[in-house]
Amino acid sequence: MSATEITTSATADLPSGDPVPSAIPLPVAKPKPFPIKEVITAAPSNIDAFLAHLQRCLQTPSGIDTALLFLCYSSRFSASILEHLTRPAIQRSAQQLLALAASLPPSATLVFTAKALPGRSAALALVFAKRLRALSAMVTDARTFLRLWGLLNMYFWLRRLVAKKTAGEAEKKTDKLETAISWFQLSTCVVFQALENGAYLSSKGVLGWAPATQRRASLWSARFWAAFVGAEVGRLLYENRKRGQRARAEKFADGKTAAEVQAEETEWTATWRKTLLRNLAWAPLTLHWSSETGLLSETAVGALACVPGVIQMRDLWRKTAAE
Repeated sequence: MSATEITTSATADLPSGDPVPSAIPLPVAKPKPFPIKEVITAAPSNIDAFLAHLQRCLQTPSGIDTALLFLCYSSRFSASILEHLTRPAIQRSAQQLLALAASLPPSATLVFTAKALPGRSAALALVFAKRLRALSAMVTDARTFLRLWGLLNMYFWLRRLVAKKTAGEAEKKTDKLETAISWFQLSTCVVFQALENGAYLSSKGVLGWAPATQRRASLWSARFWAAFVGAEVGRLLYENRKRGQRARAEKFADGKTAAEVQAEETEWTATWRKTLLRNLAWAPLTLHWSSETGLLSETAVGALACVPGVIQMRDLWRKTAAE
């Protein structure tokens, strides 16, 4: 019998509803007054600490992009949820109004005030969703603008790969598969960034690409990003397999203790899992954006994109914590 079966059989006969009273009455603790004064006193310092922490998050370009990523897709997902929840209420209200109008004689005149209209709260929720979606679109545009200089980063990525290849050939320690994956990823990123830059600058009138060309460039840009994500998932799996095959002498190199090795493995595994989860969340999104008609609903897009946003924001928040 498995552990799951043991747990299920042990809890199957427990009574439902109210818990069985204890044979010995338990003492009832007197409720403590809510420390509202302490909360009000501490509020300014808590707000100050939060804003100081947020400022530290926004002091680097990568921190700004992470914060914008989180804001972009959390607002987009929230807008989708609000629309999903309120549209049935709006439809029911419209049906009620139509039924009411149909039941009255032709000569009757209907006069509605804003408060009398059914579904008013749902309508306000839809307005708020519209504002959130506008915020998401604005942040998306800002992130695309900030990525215009991405090709510079790829130039230095190229230099690192060349230097690594030269050093590896000198020491005869080059992993050919890992090197091939890195060069493939660099190539896909260069094409992705070049196409995205061209489409974005043309949409703003800086370049002269036609709208149809911009559309094709955007689609192929997403397809090269999808290729990068697929290669990254493969690289992560290969890296995990390679790390698991390390010899004991390699693990305990430089005189490391067992505790140090365990701590290092725990940290590496946690980082590896988060990186894999982020890319697994991006994978269906890149395929969705690579398609002419799209593959996912708006809610699914927001939910999946929130995964890397939350992961990266949590890491950034932890790394920028005060000493």
